[in-house]
Amino acid sequence: MTGGAFFGYAAALLVGLVIGLAGGGGSILTVPIFVYGFGISPLLATTYSLFVVGVTSMVGSVNHLWQGRVDLRTTLAFALPSFLSVYLSRRFLVPALPDPIFRFGDTYLAKEDAILFFFAFVMVMAARAMIRNQKPEQGEARDGRPRYGTLALDGLAVGLLTGTIGAGGGFLIVPMLVLLAGLPIHRAVATSVLIIAVNSFVGLLGDLQHTRLNWDFLLPFTGLSIVGIFLGMYLARFVAPDQLKKGFGWFVLAVAGYIILKELI
Repeated sequence: MTGGAFFGYAAALLVGLVIGLAGGGGSILTVPIFVYGFGISPLLATTYSLFVVGVTSMVGSVNHLWQGRVDLRTTLAFALPSFLSVYLSRRFLVPALPDPIFRFGDTYLAKEDAILFFFAFVMVMAARAMIRNQKPEQGEARDGRPRYGTLALDGLAVGLLTGTIGAGGGFLIVPMLVLLAGLPIHRAVATSVLIIAVNSFVGLLGDLQHTRLNWDFLLPFTGLSIVGIFLGMYLARFVAPDQLKKGFGWFVLAVAGYIILKELI
């Protein structure tokens, strides 16, 4: 096993650990792990990420469902448009992107490089949200009613993001569920995990039309991530999630900077 692969499998534990401790955020690392730890192409890495994120989040959501923390009505309002968006983006948009994305003389931007730059930008935004660690106010939406129309539009946007980069987008979903649906923060986190899980599986369906997966690699990696989730759920009794999320945010920011520098060089 190479040093990069060893780091990649160790990072699989970290992905699940962070999701188990903080309710989200770990999935933002899956694409960089696949690309730089295992030498997988960025496009295929987004497909693999959808599988890992989907299975790992689904395991986490089972506990939330059992505890009755998931708001199913809000899930449907947000998730149905999001499912459509993520499927269409994986089935048609991503394969249809030109390669290179643009060319000007001898200068060009390859499709896979463009996806990595966009992913790094999203990582910076996720890191910013985790470092600031500002929770939206709990309680009902301003008019006392969930804004299902706006939730549906936001679901379309998040589905497009998930379909393009293969990450869950929990750092975007949770504030939307609190501000627009009036969910308390713990119910927003639980509902977000379920949305991320199903979003990822729907996006994977779009990919299976034209992509073959290496199950011998994916299943052990996903298994380690699931082990990390259970470890994170156990450690959550002793570790303050807010402090963990802030520290992890700085780590994500450093990884984003590494991606940008490596691709530029």
